[in-house]
Amino acid sequence: MYKAIAANKRRTWLIIALFIGIVAALGWVASMFSGHSGPFFIYIALIVASIYALIQYFAAAKIALAVNGAKKIEKRDNPRMYRTVENLAIASGLPMPAVYIMDDPAPNAFATGRDPQHAAVCATTGLLDIMDDTELEAVLAHELGHVKNFDIRVMMIVFGLVSAIGLLADIISHMLWFGGNKDEDSSPNPVMMIVGIAVLILAPFAAMLVQLAVSRRREYLADSTGALLTRYPEGLARALEKIAKAGSATRTQNSSTAHLFFANPLKKGSLNGLFSTHPPIEDRIAKLRNMSL
Repeated sequence: MYKAIAANKRRTWLIIALFIGIVAALGWVASMFSGHSGPFFIYIALIVASIYALIQYFAAAKIALAVNGAKKIEKRDNPRMYRTVENLAIASGLPMPAVYIMDDPAPNAFATGRDPQHAAVCATTGLLDIMDDTELEAVLAHELGHVKNFDIRVMMIVFGLVSAIGLLADIISHMLWFGGNKDEDSSPNPVMMIVGIAVLILAPFAAMLVQLAVSRRREYLADSTGALLTRYPEGLARALEKIAKAGSATRTQNSSTAHLFFANPLKKGSLNGLFSTHPPIEDRIAKLRNMSL
């Protein structure tokens, strides 16, 4: 497990390197369409993306909680939920995270924050209604697994960088269609224009694919971490079965925070559901039942 946590931290730097490459490509497109040679626009793109991603990194957790309508609670508001998180935090040696409840009938949960010292755990009212104590503990242990494994930090960084790439692509699109280079003598040749437009279109898509790949890998790891914490993989397997039967799609459909949830919160068949941020529930159940603790 410690190797997995170390790998997650190393993966953070790999993700940043990949996104730097995408941002640099967008900067090259901007320089090509503006008619300015040299790395000037690449530097500008990297500076803008870094500042925007940093702002998103620190604000993303609050945004994720707010857009999903999560409300912070204290122990007196829901002793069952609060004490379960409290006991799991003590058992795992983690700081006590902030506890939130989301008023939604779909059974689901998520964790967010930039590190264990600034973490938050949220469960829906639907999850609290249908899970027994063992199953609820298993789901919340999974979410604390994300905190312990520093998945929340990885995903906040990814969230910030994906947002920054989307912003840059939008700015460059406006440069292309409404501004651009008016000097015909220095305009790019048609082949380079096609390449530039392709980069402009594919950059946000490539960023999204990286986000999806990271999301899927971390769910299996958090399942294992949660099962090790509770010493009872069957509890999490049963919880997943209940969620598969009840459906995990929340009333608020927000693709930007879907990767944070315990199970896919997006409706099947919708455009948002074309690229799932979660592995199949059946595969997760099978892996849990094959675990030997």
